[in-house]
Amino acid sequence: MTNQNLKRTILATVDNQIRENNPPITRTTLERLKKLGYTEKIAKEKIAAVLIEEIYDVMKNNAPYDEERYSKKLRSLK
Repeated sequence: MTNQNLKRTILATVDNQIRENNPPITRTTLERLKKLGYTEKIAKEKIAAVLIEEIYDVMKNNAPYDEERYSKKLRSLK
């Protein structure tokens, strides 16, 4: 079972990143995934999965957000 409130919050964060173009790689990744044939919804969910992974890494390791690591993971999405 998924937590729908958490899912909505993470997807809203992805939408904010795209709208604010911060980081720019989020919008670039969305457009790239759409060109590969993913719907916008699925593409955003794939980006959200990477965002959740990044949040987990930050919390687990008590480390600062690493935009380069996040960008690298987004670039690897297919």
